[in-house]
Amino acid sequence: MLSRRDFLAASVAATSSVWLPQTTSAADPESIFKISLAQWSHNRAFFGRGGAEKKDPLKFAAISAKDYGIHAVEYVNQFYMDRKKDDAYLKDLKKVADDHKVVSVLIMCDREGNLGDPDEKKRLAAVDNHKRWAEWAKFLGCHSIRVNAASDWKLGFTETQKLAADGLRKLAEFTDTLGINTIVENHGGLSSHGGWLAGVMKLVDHKRIGTLPDFGNFRIGKIEGIPEEVYDRYKGVDELMPYAKGVSAKSHDFNDKGDEIHTDYRKMLEIVVKKHKYNGYIGIEYEGSKLSEADGIRATQKLLETIRAEFAKG
Repeated sequence: MLSRRDFLAASVAATSSVWLPQTTSAADPESIFKISLAQWSHNRAFFGRGGAEKKDPLKFAAISAKDYGIHAVEYVNQFYMDRKKDDAYLKDLKKVADDHKVVSVLIMCDREGNLGDPDEKKRLAAVDNHKRWAEWAKFLGCHSIRVNAASDWKLGFTETQKLAADGLRKLAEFTDTLGINTIVENHGGLSSHGGWLAGVMKLVDHKRIGTLPDFGNFRIGKIEGIPEEVYDRYKGVDELMPYAKGVSAKSHDFNDKGDEIHTDYRKMLEIVVKKHKYNGYIGIEYEGSKLSEADGIRATQKLLETIRAEFAKG
C-alpha cells in the first residue's frame, strides 16, 4: 500500500481542486457555481443492471469529459469495493482523470458501517473502514469524502446526535491529517432531518467536518417521536448550507419545459447560491427511470446551466 508520504507527494498538484471563494462574474459562469458529475448517475451502467450498457468504473472520468463535457467528478466507492487495497488500480484511476483534465471532487462512501453505531467497537470499526477511502480521496486530489451519519434511530433524536458526532469527529480528525474533509449527506432516517444533522455539525465542531446537502434525500421514514416522515427539502437544504462543502443536485423526472418536477431548482438554487453565497461544485445525481441515464444527466446539466445563466444576468 502507498505510504503516507507517497499519498501526500502524489496529490500536491491536485490541491487546486479544493473549492475556494471566488469573485462572481457574469462573464465566467463557473464563478457562480461549478458543475460536477456524480458517478451514481450511471449506477445501472456501472453495476451492469437494468438493461443499461455496461460501463467500466475505471473510465468514469473519461466518460464524464467525453460524453458530457463535464470536467469534475464525484466517485462512488461501491464501484471499487474489490479494488480498495489495489494501489496499481488507484494510480490508473488517477491517470484517467489526469489524462482527460478532470478534477476529482470527492468520493461518496457507503457500506462501511454506521458512524453513529451505539456499539463503540462497531463505531470505531466504521471509522477505520473509511480511512482507506480517505487515502484514495487524497491521492486522487479530492477535497472530501462523503459519508453517512447512520445510527440506531430507535434511540431518539438527542442520543443519536451524540453517537453520530462521536464517530464523525474521530473520522474528521483522521482526514484532517490528510488535509481533506469529512462531509455528511442527508441520506435517510434522522440524517434526512435538517435540524438533526445541523445539530450534529454543531456537536462535532471541527474544521474538517461539513455537509453535502442533497436536493432530494429528505425521506425520514417512521421514527417514534418525529412527526415528519418527509422533511421539507427547501428548509432542510437551508439548514445544512451553513456547513456545506459540496451540494448534490438530485433529479428524477422533467416536464416538457425542462424543469425537474419534484424540486423547484430555481427556488433551491436561490437558497444555495444567492442566500448562502455558495459557488463551489454542484454535482449532478440523476436517479430517474423514465429517461435513460445519459439523457437524465444531460437534462439535469441543461437545467443547471440555464439557471446559472439566468443568475449571471442578475
